[in-house]
Amino acid sequence: QGTQVKDVIIKPDAPSSLLLDKHADYIAAYGSKKDDYEYTLSEYLRMSGIYWGLTVMDLMSQLPRMNRAEIIDFIKACQHECGGISASIGHDPHLLYTLSAVQILSLYDNMDAINIDKVVDPFHTLFGIAGLSLLGDEQIKPVNPVLCMPEDVLQRVSLQPDLLS
Repeated sequence: QGTQVKDVIIKPDAPSSLLLDKHADYIAAYGSKKDDYEYTLSEYLRMSGIYWGLTVMDLMSQLPRMNRAEIIDFIKACQHECGGISASIGHDPHLLYTLSAVQILSLYDNMDAINIDKVVDPFHTLFGIAGLSLLGDEQIKPVNPVLCMPEDVLQRVSLQPDLLS
């Protein structure tokens, strides 16, 4: 269908390699600017943003630059009485943010930072628990991969799906 229109022209003197240090500097500094407009506007997705930031820092071998204690304290403050975890302090718990928090704690090998027994509540942690179970986390009970629910919960509510023969 013709030639694609270029919307950006890359100058010949532009860097030709990935500047990992610059990327790591930006990500490491992002959470420290708590009064910035952009930081304030992203509060509703904070937990997932922390997860993605930590993941990329780990991929760049820069995870130690992040404030582990502050992040873990933040996750603890976001866990609700029901066991679910919210995007940020003062928000409602949600499956997505519970999953992100569990992934962060798994990355830090610190699952005992939260009340993991409460996290097992399937209505708030469906995907997080399923993900950890499938990854073989020994602290997590076996999960039915079809229903994404712990097997013992399915047994307690007498829900046994019919298998195809």
